[in-house]
Amino acid sequence: MSHQTYIKRITAPDIAARKGGEPIVVLTSYHAQTAALVDPHVDVLMVGDSLGMVFHGLETTVPVPLDLMVAHAQAVVRGSERALVVVDLPFGSYEESPAVAFRSAARLMKETGCGAVKLEGGVQMAETIAYLTARGIPVMGHIGMTPQAVNQLGGFAARGRRRAEWARFEDDARAVAEAGAFSMVIEAIAEALAARITKDVPIPTIGIGASAECDGQVLVLEDMLGLAPRVPKFVKEYAELRSAVEGAVKAYARDVRAGAFPAEEHTYSTLDEVPSAPKKVKISV
Repeated sequence: MSHQTYIKRITAPDIAARKGGEPIVVLTSYHAQTAALVDPHVDVLMVGDSLGMVFHGLETTVPVPLDLMVAHAQAVVRGSERALVVVDLPFGSYEESPAVAFRSAARLMKETGCGAVKLEGGVQMAETIAYLTARGIPVMGHIGMTPQAVNQLGGFAARGRRRAEWARFEDDARAVAEAGAFSMVIEAIAEALAARITKDVPIPTIGIGASAECDGQVLVLEDMLGLAPRVPKFVKEYAELRSAVEGAVKAYARDVRAGAFPAEEHTYSTLDEVPSAPKKVKISV
């Protein structure tokens, strides 16, 4: 009798318990193949609405619909087995009211099997976070630079670089934590502010452009793999796959045009082919 190894998925409470402990590793993933590659090495797979920009060529995350998040999240859950899968609630799917947010979040969890959702906003979204968590939906918050508000903010610039701005971000962080979120993303804020917030709140902070002072880090996978033509200052490129992919495609195109691909080892012969008679060898004496 064969015994299949059971792998327990990391849960939202597992991540919450990591406050002040071993740094939490988070990467985005948008489909099953990358999820399978990344899953053994991270704690959280983030199905971010950044997929609208990275995967679908949109200028911002604002146009991303809930249906698209569901489809990509389903693929990531299927491709992974260990990491907690957190899925973004896209713009327009949760801001109207806590009840609307619950319907969107419940759909994500029911149709994808993800372990938590993420939403942007601080003080103004605290009531919604409390409403969701009271009804069994783990919520990861997101404060600082909030990409869904890009039209209101006027761009993707870093936030909280002047001390006079700090109070509002600290208020946001406290409100998210007190509302019951199990963790929060802090995006593109000054290092000193990130350190202050991380010490102040009882839940883990996941930084993206917020320094190593946070309890964990998240990056967009395609950015850190060197696939994006341009990346923000806070990204470290751990590979240069853009040039590698371009080189491979050029080589493939060259081989096809030269008739060098497919070669004999890439083709199939017919199974009922009649073998040709062996050639007679003339022996001279």
